[in-house]
Amino acid sequence: MKPFLFLGTRAEDAAADSEYAAVLKYSRLERADLHRVRLEAGPLGDVELTDWSGIILGGGPYNVSDPDDEKSPTQRRVEAELAELAERVIDADSWFLGACYGIGTLGVRRGGVVDRTHSEPVSAVRVSLTPDGTHDPLFTSMPASFDAFVGHKEAVRQLPATATLLASSPACPVQAFRFGTRVYATQFHPELDAEGLRTRVDAYRDHGYFDPAESDRLKQMAHRARVSHPHKLLSRFVELAAG
Repeated sequence: MKPFLFLGTRAEDAAADSEYAAVLKYSRLERADLHRVRLEAGPLGDVELTDWSGIILGGGPYNVSDPDDEKSPTQRRVEAELAELAERVIDADSWFLGACYGIGTLGVRRGGVVDRTHSEPVSAVRVSLTPDGTHDPLFTSMPASFDAFVGHKEAVRQLPATATLLASSPACPVQAFRFGTRVYATQFHPELDAEGLRTRVDAYRDHGYFDPAESDRLKQMAHRARVSHPHKLLSRFVELAAG
């Protein structure tokens, strides 16, 4: 099996390491089989798609809908690198799974629009599969509706013209979509569990996702929530991409 490539953008070490550990855990990959690149720390470099079984893009604090004059030079570099990669991935129909930030990266391709219309607070929400989602190979092991952790400032308002809608939630019409047969994005976090959410609450308490005074309540919510089905997507993605 060729290795997988994991792309992260989190500058906070605790959050970055927790995310990578969760992807390892739920994908059931060993470290040797999941090469990590932290894009916020340096350039992506050349990526030959045929060198990898698949690519997984994690979430992070960047938003493609941020005003350009408010984006740091690092954010602009990361967005440019991911835009070039996304175009090649879509053109090649190469295995790709982008979580949360993947919606921003893929959602603006092919005429899609990403803005602040359908943001969701840090919470566990009920996600429902569309008819296409119930027949999609990646979501085949998922129930028709399931709970998932979310927390995002931006979301897809207009689906890319050639994309297939796979899942929605009451406040966010686009929770997952697919380009071609192998390129996926989810708004919810398939890797996130209660401990991971607690780590992110601490890491991002001053990033505008929630009132810092709500930190303890959000941590308690994380442990009360029954979120388990989304994790299956990571192992299923690996199964399909390495197949």
